[in-house]
Amino acid sequence: MVRVLAQLMLNAGAFWLATALYPRALQLGGARTALVAGLVLGVVNLAVRPVLLVLTLPLRLVTLGVATLLVNALMLYLVAWLVGLRHGGLPDMVVLAALVSLFSLALNRMVGA
Repeated sequence: MVRVLAQLMLNAGAFWLATALYPRALQLGGARTALVAGLVLGVVNLAVRPVLLVLTLPLRLVTLGVATLLVNALMLYLVAWLVGLRHGGLPDMVVLAALVSLFSLALNRMVGA
């Protein structure tokens, strides 16, 4: 349970860092909204993302995994819609998805999770 909460906090931190670096993609109101969006992102990644990854497997094989970035962008799009955040559109979400992935990887490596 503690590991899941730590992972959610790391994802919320990565989400906040990415939107702070690239605010054009999503407009967060503050730290509370970032935490809620990070929590929703964690739930969406647990529930919806595996299904989309299986459904897009042929496309991901053809594009050598680049289509995974599009799946991640769609997950962020879904989070923005569920939380009610203003966003810049799909191209901005793709950039944000790349940043969130990089920051999440870096934070997980730093913490050792």
